[in-house]
Amino acid sequence: MKITGITKITGVFGYPVKHSLSPVFHNAAFRYLNLDYVYIPIEVAPENIGNAVKGIKAMNFAGVNITVPYKTTVMPYLDEIDADAKMLCAVNTLVNKEGKIKGYNTDGHGFIRSIKERGITLKDKTIFLLGAGGAACAVADALVKENVGKICICNRTDQKAITLKEHLLKTRNFQGGCVVPFAQKNNEEYWGNVDILINTTSIGMQEYDLPLVEERFIKPLKLVYDIVYNRETDIIKFAQKAGVPFIDGLSMLVYQGAVAFEFWTGITAPVEEMKKAVGLDR
Repeated sequence: MKITGITKITGVFGYPVKHSLSPVFHNAAFRYLNLDYVYIPIEVAPENIGNAVKGIKAMNFAGVNITVPYKTTVMPYLDEIDADAKMLCAVNTLVNKEGKIKGYNTDGHGFIRSIKERGITLKDKTIFLLGAGGAACAVADALVKENVGKICICNRTDQKAITLKEHLLKTRNFQGGCVVPFAQKNNEEYWGNVDILINTTSIGMQEYDLPLVEERFIKPLKLVYDIVYNRETDIIKFAQKAGVPFIDGLSMLVYQGAVAFEFWTGITAPVEEMKKAVGLDR
């Protein structure tokens, strides 16, 4: 990759960001399309996030991704926030256009695109959703827009699950939300009509993590989706064993990145090349 005086800069702000795979697939996409762009990881200490956003303007970055822990705390420093991102109270992509910084949330878009790629329809489906944090909120909002029938929300803190259910009712008038108490997540009564299991928690990232869902509930499902991408989790292994279609978090990561790529460049992202760069073509 040749860096010149007119190379457009993109990247990711986070703390930490050393582990990020985003530079791998974004730079692969830029090379493939012969675009004079570069993507770099930038570790920003919490006390510097406001100045970092100012730096986007000062150094004329095309834009950046935002990852933990800044998806919410960065918002007061932006000139404009997309309506969906505002509703989700989180941004993960910033676009610098004519000196104005606008925030977007591409997580939900990436999640849905990775499912539709498999030819799976979501209309009227019943979802069992593990987690109620920022990722769960983006995923749930995207599911509602795809007209799912029901979302059963289960979180370690039951009140957060209740809050997400109420958020969907208030913002989308979605009346198909229900809360599964965490202690009862493996009770038969909640699994009779479930079509899709989605894990938005970090459980599974560590080898010693125990599966949140018992194996017996996986076989009847139409899809298992786990947003963890650093290792093959137990619920993904259960799905493989049962012959159930599954998607891991690497797909969501690449597809949310593809949406950001298109915001920055105005060009359709070469998704297959991006996937190939992180081994998703195997």
